[in-house]
Amino acid sequence: MIKHIVMWNLRGDTPAEKAQGMDLLKRSFESLRGRVPGLIHLEIGVDTSAVDYACDVVLYSEFETQAALDGYANHPEHIRIKQELADLRIARHQVDYEVPALDQPAPKNQQKETVNE
Repeated sequence: MIKHIVMWNLRGDTPAEKAQGMDLLKRSFESLRGRVPGLIHLEIGVDTSAVDYACDVVLYSEFETQAALDGYANHPEHIRIKQELADLRIARHQVDYEVPALDQPAPKNQQKETVNE
């Protein structure tokens, strides 16, 4: 599985303008659920800490494979959203990383038996 995390700081001269941008971004990305092959999970979080070094919004998503994430990057709906929201952001940060599959138990014929004496 690949985890894809993106954080943005958004434009806005007033808290209301920023809130409007955050709402648009949230609704736009949530519309991708069920539309992108290999997209397992997607959530958008809006910062509540209000610390000066925090980003305004985070996208947390999970993809089945790197190929699925690559497909998402070029998916027409994702490209449309990126174009629509391009003027909202003043900064963007991204991290993608692979999560190793959990160790699977060995088949029964390879498992060690324990004997209680």
